[in-house]
Amino acid sequence: MALFQSNNPVLKQSVFDKVAQTSGETMTIRGTVNKMAFLLVMLMAAAIFSYGEFLKGNSTVVPLVFGGAIGGFILALVIIFKKEWSPYLTPAYAIAEGLFLGAISAMFNAKYQGIVIQAVGLTFGTFIAMLVLYRAGVIRATERFKSIVMTATLGIGVFYLITLVLRLFHIDIPFINGGGIIGIGFSLVVVCIAALNLILDFDMIEQGAAQGAPKYFEWYGSFGLLVTLVWLYLEILRLLSKLNKR
Repeated sequence: MALFQSNNPVLKQSVFDKVAQTSGETMTIRGTVNKMAFLLVMLMAAAIFSYGEFLKGNSTVVPLVFGGAIGGFILALVIIFKKEWSPYLTPAYAIAEGLFLGAISAMFNAKYQGIVIQAVGLTFGTFIAMLVLYRAGVIRATERFKSIVMTATLGIGVFYLITLVLRLFHIDIPFINGGGIIGIGFSLVVVCIAALNLILDFDMIEQGAAQGAPKYFEWYGSFGLLVTLVWLYLEILRLLSKLNKR
């Protein structure tokens, strides 16, 4: 079970340790892929709806942003602690995140025309590139690789938390959040770390199927991958906005 390690909080080793080699129908890679495709359709449909609400100038946009973000966060926590509920809650999570991403994307696109199409293209391009590199064995999820990515991701999480606390006191970090060289460099690093998370997620899903995780882990695995994709998209969107400022 040492293979079941990931910096993604959704796909931890202990999660699979408790359920691997169960009786009955088990997780498959194809089943996970199908469910991931379904979740992406749900997310995109919700995103298109909230994007359209912004274009219409409806006052529901702000509630969609906060409602989607908070609702998605709560659903994610419930799914993490109640994994067996993932077949029922993961579609709801995809919809909540879609509402949030659609409204946020519309706001960014209103300021920087065309940025959303670029961000979507780069996100899926990165996903495909990471999948090809993983399947070809160019990048392997070794223990050292996992430890490095885990440490880097934890550091980014701590930094974002500190930044959020400082903003509550109206203190900003302009050289990181701005469009300068340091700010762009920081965003590039974060995008790279988010992309490397995909390698760990691919490995985790593959190992889950190989070790005989229960069928509902197809939903749980696709949920974990969706979490990483949402993070990657937001970071790419942020990077592109910084580049447009220059």
